[in-house]
Amino acid sequence: MRGSKRARVGVARLRSLLMGLLALTTAAAATACATTDDRARIVVTTNILGDVTRQIVGDEAEVTVLMKPNADPHSFGLSAVQAAELEAADLVVFNGLGLEENVLRHVDAAREAGVATFEVGEAVDPLTFRASEDGGPADGAGQPDPHFWTDPDRMRKAAGLMADQVVEHVDGVDETAIRANAARYDARLAELSTWMADSFDRIPDDERALVTNHHVFGYLAERFGFRVIGAVIPSGTTLASPSSSDLRSLTRAMEEAGVRTVFADSSRPKRLAEVLRTELGGDVRVVELYSESLTAKGEGADTYLRMMRANTAAMTDGLTASPAGG
Repeated sequence: MRGSKRARVGVARLRSLLMGLLALTTAAAATACATTDDRARIVVTTNILGDVTRQIVGDEAEVTVLMKPNADPHSFGLSAVQAAELEAADLVVFNGLGLEENVLRHVDAAREAGVATFEVGEAVDPLTFRASEDGGPADGAGQPDPHFWTDPDRMRKAAGLMADQVVEHVDGVDETAIRANAARYDARLAELSTWMADSFDRIPDDERALVTNHHVFGYLAERFGFRVIGAVIPSGTTLASPSSSDLRSLTRAMEEAGVRTVFADSSRPKRLAEVLRTELGGDVRVVELYSESLTAKGEGADTYLRMMRANTAAMTDGLTASPAGG
């Protein structure tokens, strides 16, 4: 089995060489691929998992992240060079559960080419979307919910499994270093989970109700005892738009639950949440969260830990502040 692994890596190295030669033919490709680094290569689809992977891998391998800061994981696509990078990798780490809708076929192609792949979402006890009458998406009841990272304890499990995958599939890494990195990061995730629970304790149980612009916080709701009232975009993906009847149903649910705060992703236009505010009157507050993508460096959520802490603070403040004055 080890020989088979070495053969696969040899093929991957050959692909990497060919890809590098191709990159030299175009300026754009040269920017994306030029490297003299001979380390093993791990390619990660989303920037959230990319950050976690880098924390675990450290300097033991090169980690390439395909999704840019502030991008939408449901809609981002790959260039031809990025697709080639996937097939040249020693290990591909991807969220899965249908999240990276335009990338999964490239991951499948890499797997068929013999590249080791790890679908993180499938490995961390995924939840399914609830029915629409219970606060879930209109078209997704029973389907897997891909947004597991909103639960820090699931991310702890994910990080540990990612370390196992790196040790098993990436030649040349120091297992002791990988395990030490993983242990340090696990401690930071455990600290995050405790801090989030303590922060949310400020919110009375009957006020732990979430309305977002997209169905993304189901795992956080389960972990910390929130009720999901609904979402402005009535789908498990962002690639949908609400109808007038969808908005009327959501406003009725909000009025029944006494919810006056809508959380909207900072990387997308807040127009829909603003429309909802118009429907309900001026005393509805729209609060920004970082829900599906890290930001660029220095923009408030450039690591997973900073993203979760920023969202926790925004949720706690948004649900405990006095009602907006209109």
